[in-house]
Amino acid sequence: MSRDERASLRSIIRMVPAMSLRQSLLLSVMLFVAWFAADGYAQSRGDWAVMRNRMVDEEVEGAGVENERVLDAIRRTPRHEFVPRKERSRAYYDMALPIGSRQTISPPFIVAYMTEQIDPQPRDRVLEIGTGSGYQAAVLSGLVRDVYTIEIVPELGRSAEKTLRRLKYNNVYTRIGDGYLGWPEQAPFDKIIVTCSPEKVPQALVDQLAEGGLMIVPVGERYQQNLYLFRKRDGELESEALRATLFVPMTGAAEDRRQLQPDPKNPKLINGGFETVVGDDDLPEGWHYLRQATVIDDPREAAKGRRYLHFENEEPGRGCRALQGFALDGREVSRLVVSFHIRGQGIRPGQDRTQWPYVAITFYDKRRAMLGTETIGPFRDSFDWMQKKRVVEVPVHTREAIIRIGLLGATGELDLDDLEVSIP
Repeated sequence: MSRDERASLRSIIRMVPAMSLRQSLLLSVMLFVAWFAADGYAQSRGDWAVMRNRMVDEEVEGAGVENERVLDAIRRTPRHEFVPRKERSRAYYDMALPIGSRQTISPPFIVAYMTEQIDPQPRDRVLEIGTGSGYQAAVLSGLVRDVYTIEIVPELGRSAEKTLRRLKYNNVYTRIGDGYLGWPEQAPFDKIIVTCSPEKVPQALVDQLAEGGLMIVPVGERYQQNLYLFRKRDGELESEALRATLFVPMTGAAEDRRQLQPDPKNPKLINGGFETVVGDDDLPEGWHYLRQATVIDDPREAAKGRRYLHFENEEPGRGCRALQGFALDGREVSRLVVSFHIRGQGIRPGQDRTQWPYVAITFYDKRRAMLGTETIGPFRDSFDWMQKKRVVEVPVHTREAIIRIGLLGATGELDLDDLEVSIP
């Protein structure tokens, strides 16, 4: 384990002083598996390429990305160069990482998936909204003719430009400005990729997309978004819903025009019964970063309604999860009631005795720094449907939270249904 990883575990333990040492250590290891999505392999700093290739094999290609050019681009792009030095030990985990200014770098699977969806061609001119660290632009660089990328946060825009120039991505052009307005001087664009979430697609981007062009955008509320693929025909957008996701909001004019705002005084989950699905793969609306999870449509087997979420894993330590974020203000809400139905079959620990299924809620402050985690579980062996309910304490500095469910490194089968969070 690297020095950074040991420091991360120590910091988590310090955040939960009310727990015993044994409980703190158990929680720390569980978070390392579930939140960091390490998926069971230790990381050394010696060979970035080996770690990158393994990540692509297990978390990108293994999760469904098929385009060979895109997979090769992810293998070639040094993600560790696009994250802060203190985050480099986690650069090749399939997870979002903080890059400063309350922004994050997207998980590699999401970057690859969005890139694949716009079908990049060597002669394409691509507009990216939300440069962030520059990683998405770097991936696109070797796939298309030119990449134009806009970042609204000046310090991030300058840092990304410096990194891209240092690494000689010479066909990437950066600009500091509001992506809501696009880049009209360089329009039209064959493809547009938006890596932050507006409530609606900005009209300027519709206007700047070439006829027949493709655009991918995470559209929706702050915590309930879906990735949509748009194609422009006769000046209008045809849309296709792909999957639920969670991006930082598009700031600037897009945020000023947002009509639906989250209500952190009344936290709730959406689609906790998994009754609504999106896309050709019937993925559950509202739940993202799914691994080895399937919606089962069978009212005879569901605990409630007609559908439930089924997890199945045979490889100890492998990621097997689903996540959902929600608004939560710890100044207004001091406790939450968490309830759900759960069923298990042949559940065994993962690579060690700490890897068991949990339902976990992680709390974050206004800077998206982690404050701590409350867990319900672990769940072992085989058992029929049962309902669990627990009241958890909310840290006062909380401004948002993420619920995580799944086997989380354990093996066996796990079913979940009727998840809810509410105020006591």
